[in-house]
Amino acid sequence: MAAPADLPDEARQAEGAPEPESSERPGGVRDVKSAARTLELLELLAARQNRPARLRELSEALGMPRSSCYALLRTLAKYGWVRTDTSGTMYGIGIRALIAGTSYLDTDPYLRIAKPVLDHLGEQLDETFHFGRLDGTDVVYLATRESGQYLRPYSRVGRRLPAYSTSLGKALLAERPAEELANHLPPTLAALTPHTLTDREALVEDLAHTRERGYAVDQQENSVGLHCVALPMRYATPPLDAISCSVPLARLTPAREADIVAAMRRAREEMERSATSVAMGIAGGI
Repeated sequence: MAAPADLPDEARQAEGAPEPESSERPGGVRDVKSAARTLELLELLAARQNRPARLRELSEALGMPRSSCYALLRTLAKYGWVRTDTSGTMYGIGIRALIAGTSYLDTDPYLRIAKPVLDHLGEQLDETFHFGRLDGTDVVYLATRESGQYLRPYSRVGRRLPAYSTSLGKALLAERPAEELANHLPPTLAALTPHTLTDREALVEDLAHTRERGYAVDQQENSVGLHCVALPMRYATPPLDAISCSVPLARLTPAREADIVAAMRRAREEMERSATSVAMGIAGGI
């Protein structure tokens, strides 16, 4: 079949055989190939954040024929899930992704519990607090309460960071049995800063210290100049959510860290009590 007339030259040159529409997964469940490719493409664009990509970059990253990738991009752009620049050659995540993400944030029962607790912690201590959830090898930030002393130039809500490099992630990894840990670690532990733990044995040892200490610590492993502490939320087994506090090293002391951890422990107790009520309400409605 001839390439469509409006296909870019690079996509025309890469016209290939159609991909199979479905493939077998473990357990006998079949992936619908086109649906899987759509999700992979959207996740790739979302991960790039504010760095739009060309067709060639996207097709190569996904191992997809450029003609197939182009057709998929055109369809997603038509429905608002992908946006393009004025030249039509650069692609980024579209506004429909924001609408879907906002719906998730608006309806999550545990996030509704976390937000006022983070606000109270922020008012009490004037530091930056986060609420995040483990998703595969990453932590996704679902809520942030910024300090009045240290403001980020962007919102962290919706961003993903490797679990191994953040206090939120390490608080949750420490709750996993050894045989499950590999499911939440990428093949290579890349260094986000000079302080990131990139050796698996060192990370396992750090997680053991986390369990002994009762909270996780990120010592400039994700952002230079920031020291972070985190606690897991144990309203699920194993925990999926955690809260953390980020403090610039310039104003951190052992006494300050102890005060922050004590306040976060009280906050965790409050959140877990509220979460139990939410779970009972959900069960009662079934």
